Amino acid sequence: MDLREVFAGNLRRLRNAKGVSQDDLAFEANVSRSYLSQLEKGVFYASLNVVGRIALALGVEPAELLR
Repeated sequence: MDLREVFAGNLRRLRNAKGVSQDDLAFEANVSRSYLSQLEKGVFYASLNVVGRIALALGVEPAELLR
């Protein structure tokens, strides 16, 4: 499993655990819902800036998305 798949799985798991929709998380992280969906599917790599914004929006440390 590569880091992109790890990130995708953790993103989906954390978002669902927090009960946040893709639309709401995308808005809070200032990314498009389409882009967020593609991140959750493991299609795209996220930049460190995006990882940080998503982590902040989810209320977790960035490292938690990459473990």
